[in-house]
Amino acid sequence: MPSAHDGAAGARKIRVALLFGGRSGEHSISAATAAGVMKAIDRDKYDVLPVGITHDGGWVLAAGDSSRWELTAGGSLPEVTSDAGSEIAGLADLGEVDVVFPLLHGPFGEDGTIQGLLELADVRYVGSGVLASAVGMDKQFMKIALAAHGLPVGPYVVVLPRDWEQRQAEVVERVAAELAFPVFVKPARAGSSLGVTRVDDLAGLADAVEEARFHDPKVIIEQGIEGREIECGVLGGRNGRPPRASVPGEIVVDHDAADFYDFEAKYVSAEGARTDAPADLPDEVAEEVRRVAVRAFEAIGAEGISRVDVFVTPAGEVVVNEINTMPGFTPISMYPKMWEASGISYRELIDELIQLALERPTGLR
Repeated sequence: MPSAHDGAAGARKIRVALLFGGRSGEHSISAATAAGVMKAIDRDKYDVLPVGITHDGGWVLAAGDSSRWELTAGGSLPEVTSDAGSEIAGLADLGEVDVVFPLLHGPFGEDGTIQGLLELADVRYVGSGVLASAVGMDKQFMKIALAAHGLPVGPYVVVLPRDWEQRQAEVVERVAAELAFPVFVKPARAGSSLGVTRVDDLAGLADAVEEARFHDPKVIIEQGIEGREIECGVLGGRNGRPPRASVPGEIVVDHDAADFYDFEAKYVSAEGARTDAPADLPDEVAEEVRRVAVRAFEAIGAEGISRVDVFVTPAGEVVVNEINTMPGFTPISMYPKMWEASGISYRELIDELIQLALERPTGLR
């Protein structure tokens, strides 16, 4: 597709397709993210094409009214449906597109699938490529990659579908032998804390695994880490320069209102937790968090955007929990908040991510 930045189209605006919704359980969060970007993006510079993806995979040229896609207190969750706009068969129906901003979370969007489609179509896009997206989505292989690069990760047990269906008792025995409670049972390839359960003893393990399996047949059980929940934003470097790390932020959970930073605390209730950016950390600890975040970004070959979540233990050790290659990106999400505290506004961050995508070729690099 011809691109405005190639000079062939004169002075026309750069055309950006915002992809949102999708087939995962994080459909509504993706729509809310799109609402934030629609409101903040520089319309003098960018021509925006909102493209919604329905739960069953249909594509529609969606309404550009951001209020339709916002999360509202007490309201229903936003949803892309077939009547949300005119149906399209795919990217070719959009005409000339210079860059795609895939605001998709979870499987069928954040996991390398949409990235592969865009690579085949030779269209530039924001964020990580196929491999980094896939590794970042799968908590098992993410931890393997991080550990292989010398980064500390906590103890965990992976439960494959056949393990649970054929050898459930052996799985329980392995968890009891290898992990200390509390543990966190999670879908291996989901985000937004969907299907995550804190388990304090073996009696609650089976139900927690079944809850996780509702979202993903592959489950990961992570040992709880005593420490503060710290996050750090990473932004790719321009023109071959190294990745940049934001000031760290902190998730502070009110344990009287929530067991952990779950879906309710993240997106629905303002009482379960708060996000502080910058985090109140000693300078040397904050710098170590930033260093570890960049190392994690480079360990999986991430590009453009990522949020790295770590624990800072009472001894000051930084333990990596996970990396998110398409983190929550609403105006109040931690990633934009950390960059705002670092001197880059939400609008500037959107612009920077698009420019990073435009300067990067598709294909092998």
